[in-house]
Amino acid sequence: MDALARARSAPAFRELGYWLFRYRRTWRGSIVISVANPLLFLTALGLGLGKLINHNHSEYLHVPYVRFILPGMLVAAVMQTAFLEAAGPVMDAARPRGSYRAATATPLAPADILYGHLMYWALRAVQNAILFTGVSVLFGAVSPYRAPLLVPIALLVAVAFATPAAAWAVTVTRPSQVTAVFRFAVLPLYMFSGTFFPIEQLPAWLRPVAWATPLWHGVDLCRTVALGTETLPGVLVHTAYLAAMAAAGLAVARRTYRRTLHV
Repeated sequence: MDALARARSAPAFRELGYWLFRYRRTWRGSIVISVANPLLFLTALGLGLGKLINHNHSEYLHVPYVRFILPGMLVAAVMQTAFLEAAGPVMDAARPRGSYRAATATPLAPADILYGHLMYWALRAVQNAILFTGVSVLFGAVSPYRAPLLVPIALLVAVAFATPAAAWAVTVTRPSQVTAVFRFAVLPLYMFSGTFFPIEQLPAWLRPVAWATPLWHGVDLCRTVALGTETLPGVLVHTAYLAAMAAAGLAVARRTYRRTLHV
């Protein structure tokens, strides 16, 4: 009990507590969206469009389309949420009257503020992944025995995107910059990561570009695990790529948070 009490009183957990307190006002809508999104995607793309694709027997697909698209949609949704949660809110919090500025007037260090907010993003990613995979199991899009394995993958993807987004957003002063990055960098990843169709259908010159994107690594890792076709080398490569991206983002974020919040 003493150890638990000390953990709860750690500076980063105090920052986490602030974000959880704010989330108390919006959690219902968040959960509805987390359930509605997979329902809509799986119904429209998996069962609707999927019937046409399955009927034409695509040479690139060896499983029903709903089972193919589910892992991609899960990882893409986690990526989008991670960016949105770590970009706009961080930019607002780092403004002169933002919550970050208020926190710096307390014993919290910039690193404590970063870690506390990061834990909040991680919890949101786990919540969304559990709800998404739960709906997918009901649709028969993923095995109930494989579904729990997708949650830590979604968490890794979320941290890999959230940390560099936060490292950059804490230095941003205009909302239009966040909008531009989301529109011209984040959204195009959907089309070049194997989310909706196999990478093999892209032109040969474009495939290496797709293979280099972090979303493709998350999608391919999630899809192979969901379908039971994963290999140890593949899992290690994908995991190492995403972990390196998360570590690099965290290292840069520590520096940008310190420079921005100590001004």
